[in-house]
Amino acid sequence: MPNKLELTWYGKETPIKVEPRLLIENAALSNCAADPDTENMLIHGDNLLALKALERKYAGQVKCVYIDPPYNTGSAFGQYDDSMEHSIWLNLMHTRIRLLRNLLSETGSLWISLDDNEAHYLKVLCDEIFGRRNFIADVAWEKSDSPRMDAKLFSTRYDHTLVYAKNIENVVIKQIESDAVPEHYDKQESDGRRYYLKPLRAMNQNDSREARPNLYYPLTAPDGSVVYPRRPDGSDGTWRWSLSKVKEKTNLIEWVNGRRGWSPYYKIYADEHKSRPPETLWRFEDAGSNRVSKSEIKALFKTEKAFDTPKPEKLIKLILDISTSSNDIVLDSFLGSGTTASVAHKMGRRYIGVEMGNHAYTLCKIRLDKVIAGEDKGGITKSANWQGGGGYRFFELAPSLINEDAFGEAVINPDYDADQLAAAVALHEGFTYQPDGGSFWKQSVGNEKSWLFVTTRHMTAAFLDSIHNSMEDGEYLLIACRSFDKGLEKTYPEISIKKIPQMLLDRCEFGKTDYNLNIVHPPVYEDEEETCDE
Repeated sequence: MPNKLELTWYGKETPIKVEPRLLIENAALSNCAADPDTENMLIHGDNLLALKALERKYAGQVKCVYIDPPYNTGSAFGQYDDSMEHSIWLNLMHTRIRLLRNLLSETGSLWISLDDNEAHYLKVLCDEIFGRRNFIADVAWEKSDSPRMDAKLFSTRYDHTLVYAKNIENVVIKQIESDAVPEHYDKQESDGRRYYLKPLRAMNQNDSREARPNLYYPLTAPDGSVVYPRRPDGSDGTWRWSLSKVKEKTNLIEWVNGRRGWSPYYKIYADEHKSRPPETLWRFEDAGSNRVSKSEIKALFKTEKAFDTPKPEKLIKLILDISTSSNDIVLDSFLGSGTTASVAHKMGRRYIGVEMGNHAYTLCKIRLDKVIAGEDKGGITKSANWQGGGGYRFFELAPSLINEDAFGEAVINPDYDADQLAAAVALHEGFTYQPDGGSFWKQSVGNEKSWLFVTTRHMTAAFLDSIHNSMEDGEYLLIACRSFDKGLEKTYPEISIKKIPQMLLDRCEFGKTDYNLNIVHPPVYEDEEETCDE
């Protein structure tokens, strides 16, 4: 028997080897005049390549990941049959979620919006990657504010949101703050304070007199009768509080005369319990609906057709309220219309948003520009008291580092200049590109005594000797070069020499332009304007 439950699909055993790419800022598209030091990022490009590009710098740094991937409704894969479509979707999500887990901090959480088509499969997949113990909840978001009366079988009212912790022992899930008084606080003091009553008698069937004898004692009812705690079967039970606490909190005790006689209750005041644990059912009144999200898009872009499947800002705000604090990093690698980045911006979170399509330019950038300019008056703007400001930097993925020439030979992409080549090789080798002004060969650092030098020139013995003579005791150097004299790699034990691109060819897939989900038509929500039974 296997030790753990695993989901199996066609292609799972063939891992995707993703090339770590550089992220190159497009300064013309960045908007950071008001905040030159901004760390917010908007990335255009395939999200699997982008996640791999982020891994070196941001591993363990992201507090909240929210993704709203294509739901695989059957229209997302126009050229495959159903069984192949399902396997491709799982394989691509599997690789992405592994990278997302690497990016999460030890206190971070992953939130995934899905419908019934793939939610249960993805639950098993995430159990495998995160471990079942790190599953937190399956939140039901009421996406529709009215039933669809022409549904043939069921009118679907909610979507799933799977929530996972990087580490269930350390994860931060905050209480929900609210000034609203729940209906069950149905009693009121003369000064207006609302409260409800909870039985002082312990309700757990295991709370017997024998198990906890110190909680079995008599109390005097208003009519002078003596009352002991009794279990439903009539046997001796216990009180919730010790006798000393009852005497200390006498003002909280309220007696109720019911059909079985007098029973003591204690008061719980609403103003002392303004925070509560988040629940797994999110009503549209609290988290918005599809109708609300479409109206938000229409207000921003003056058309409902700008994006078919936006999420309401209240939904994302609720997620970020629960999982993050000011200045935490939020990541959305399926950014879509830019809702997550916009909400994170208004809430004072740092964010990284990735969008592969033209939406990065036509929706995400424009939306964030409106937020920064204070022109976005909808969504959570009022509740967050957003006035405008801040900034972001716009990045593009670098092209593949290695191409094939006309003869089918692997060659370094000529679009890379010397600095970009050095930075790209450093990314592959696990070094940090950080040129040292004092020594030309100290281009990238691995640790305090470990360095990487990248050059396209031929390495000779004389050139190697000159480098070695400038090294200090205990330093180690890796040289990546176009070619070198025969046997030169054995000259110094503290210097390793490798040829590029040969040293990289087995690391990953080069020349891959995207790992997209082959979306022909994204799922479109049902038209809610005609869902009411008139």
